[in-house]
Amino acid sequence: MSGASWSDSDKRYLRVACRLARRAAGRTSPNPIVGAVLVRGGRIVGTGFHRFAGGDHAEIVALKHAGPKARGATLYITLEPCNHYGRTPPCTQALIRAGIKEVVCGTRDPNPLVAGQGFRRLRRAGIKVRVGVLENDCRALIESFAKFITRRLPFVTLKLAATLDGKIAAANGDAHWISGEDSRQIVHRMRNAVDAVVVGVGTVKADDPQLTCRIPRGRNPWRIVLDSRLSIPLSARILRQVDPAKTIVATGTRVSAAKTRAIEALGAQVWPLPLKRGKVAWRPLLRKLAASGVVTVMIEGGAGIAASAVKEKIVDKIIFFYAPKILGGDGWAMIERLGIRRVKQSVPVKNLHAMNSGGDLMVTGYL
Repeated sequence: MSGASWSDSDKRYLRVACRLARRAAGRTSPNPIVGAVLVRGGRIVGTGFHRFAGGDHAEIVALKHAGPKARGATLYITLEPCNHYGRTPPCTQALIRAGIKEVVCGTRDPNPLVAGQGFRRLRRAGIKVRVGVLENDCRALIESFAKFITRRLPFVTLKLAATLDGKIAAANGDAHWISGEDSRQIVHRMRNAVDAVVVGVGTVKADDPQLTCRIPRGRNPWRIVLDSRLSIPLSARILRQVDPAKTIVATGTRVSAAKTRAIEALGAQVWPLPLKRGKVAWRPLLRKLAASGVVTVMIEGGAGIAASAVKEKIVDKIIFFYAPKILGGDGWAMIERLGIRRVKQSVPVKNLHAMNSGGDLMVTGYL
């Protein structure tokens, strides 16, 4: 159905559903975030969103909220209702029993094994189904889930903060603070919304980060340190968090057993993985993270990790913060050498978008 066919009220209710879905960002893995709104007689009678894996799906929450008012209502939902048994029964069954008159949905389920089944079941039951309102917005909500469910790999975002001339630190390694407070707050919200963050051991040694989320009622992501030689200091703050089991040191297969035991004694995990050119190989790491239910990964640096991720073509999205400062040629480049000798070999960035972040510029795009 073309965008011109959607009424203003269709778009308005789907925008409400999208906002509801975002409230659970980072909390539903391996499930997608979904929002739902029930409307009857031009009034919202029920709302809901999927809060956590194993919990009620968005449409079920909305049905419970609406109660008897759900009968004869229209459901606005960001993602196709499920028609299979998982941790919860099929949502299509509940919608039919509740007497829903119509379903207006943003996008189909990206899982090729189930896509369209929910719509077909609803239509067979006599429920009118319209699909595609605010489709781009609704697809963006589930971009990480779509990759995970189709390729069994996490969706990877590369986040970097740099000066206008692309430097992440001064010549002596000083990087505090390149980005402004507004940008740093956005990063904490991003950590709240992803399953895992990744840094190299060089960043741990230089900055001693905690990689925690510091917003009220925030959720700490898994913390992954790439450390091929297991050289991380035992005093590193990342090994001494209140939830130490959420720290993983990804290393090679021929490292010190004593150092491994010392790290594990602190509560952190050590994952021995294959190396590629002396560095922890990205794809085995990502496959293991996916097998652990990690759907979204954010790489936070440094320049060597960023370069290897780009070269290995594992980055899906970039988020770069540019501060209104210049460090010049003595500063550290935000991405190390990629082996590119000609402009036509450069890595293209698609769907570029820029916005202000306090005094900084926040640029997003897709690789």
